[in-house]
Amino acid sequence: MRFSLDFEKPLVELERKIRELKEFSTAKVDFTGDIRKLEKKADKLRAEIFSNLSRWQRTQLARHVDRPFTLDFVEHIFTDWFEVHGDRNFRDDPALVCGFARLDGEPCCVIGHQKGRDTKEKVYRNFGMPNPEGYRKALRVMQMAEQFGVPIFTFVDTPGAFPGIGAEERGQAEAIARNLREMAALTVPVIVTVTGEGGSGGALAIAVGNKVLMMEYSVYAVISPEGCAAILWSDGTKGPQASEALKLTAHDIRELGCVIDDVIPEPLGGAHNDPVAAAAKVKEYLKKHLEDLQQLSAEEIVEQRYEKFRAMTRVAE
Repeated sequence: MRFSLDFEKPLVELERKIRELKEFSTAKVDFTGDIRKLEKKADKLRAEIFSNLSRWQRTQLARHVDRPFTLDFVEHIFTDWFEVHGDRNFRDDPALVCGFARLDGEPCCVIGHQKGRDTKEKVYRNFGMPNPEGYRKALRVMQMAEQFGVPIFTFVDTPGAFPGIGAEERGQAEAIARNLREMAALTVPVIVTVTGEGGSGGALAIAVGNKVLMMEYSVYAVISPEGCAAILWSDGTKGPQASEALKLTAHDIRELGCVIDDVIPEPLGGAHNDPVAAAAKVKEYLKKHLEDLQQLSAEEIVEQRYEKFRAMTRVAE
């Protein structure tokens, strides 16, 4: 039984009834007609629910525990996955997975945040919030990818960098800042995909790319709605109100015109309803944008990335 959000519960109940009828349907007692009616009703209800989601509901979808994480995309999109561990300084950080793989036979680098589904895994992955050693590991792997001339794919899904005392003592801000600087100068194509939460500098530390994509029900913002509400109104429970002000959804950010390059459609009901189909669509978009970037020289790749991020600013005369 999958986890369901409040606004999904009427749909989940219908799906449960359909499953029960299918289980009890036999040659002697045929419920095919009833099943078809309920399936039609479920399709209509699903379309109604997901065509009118609020920004807060989209944020909840971006955080859905069954939503595919980086290692799920690795399984369904890439082959020959080889994970690299450690930053050669302190330790390995399970919240950020890094390694090398192949995309349709071509070598590439894959980096992404990794959350957990059960309590044990959530604690092990630190809820997808990297420490500085995670970002240093990512930078080490990106520099290896540049050395071998292979493209880099990053998958962003984090509430933010871990704000613990140990992380600050080991240079969290410096690690993020260094990644921003070094990624800006990489001479290989970098394609970023925001798959769930894109939270603040913790997301941006692996998101300086030539192409930045967002999945349809992902979010990308400088702060979480709850954090924003705590600052503005001293009340973290006003997250739904803050999410409206932040305009953090993929469709909101696409309207800005320069922050992201594409929105990847998801299966109706969200990627968690059909992770395989969602991954297939992500792969389609990754290949499309990679083909465009492979036409550029190393110098043009760096210049294109520079111009992309420079275009996000406006200078007042």
